[in-house]
Amino acid sequence: MFGLQMAKSSSKDLNDRRGADRFPIEREVRYKVLSKRSNDEAGIGKTINMSSSGVLFTSEHSLVPGKRIEIAISWPAQLNNKTPLKLVARGRVIRCEDGRAALEIQQYEFRTQGSTSLQ
Repeated sequence: MFGLQMAKSSSKDLNDRRGADRFPIEREVRYKVLSKRSNDEAGIGKTINMSSSGVLFTSEHSLVPGKRIEIAISWPAQLNNKTPLKLVARGRVIRCEDGRAALEIQQYEFRTQGSTSLQ
């Protein structure tokens, strides 16, 4: 999905029902809750692992499962080897515990780092 080849985590739990392989990758992440009622709840953290369908990341806030959020992740690859990229994804929080939140990705796109949303 994301165009990078990474070593897959070899500790696959036989009881893990996830359909997508997770990759251990630590990158800066910025997030915001997408709600008209929220007081622009936003924060920063770091990714713990990622797959084509989700992201586990550290969060400054306790995010409510079911809430829609948008995240922006600084991407290690560059456009034309010179323009920094970020992965912007939207989806639902599926769990939040111990300072970590899991996002189910529903849509995503790559943007240049200079784009305005979630800098």
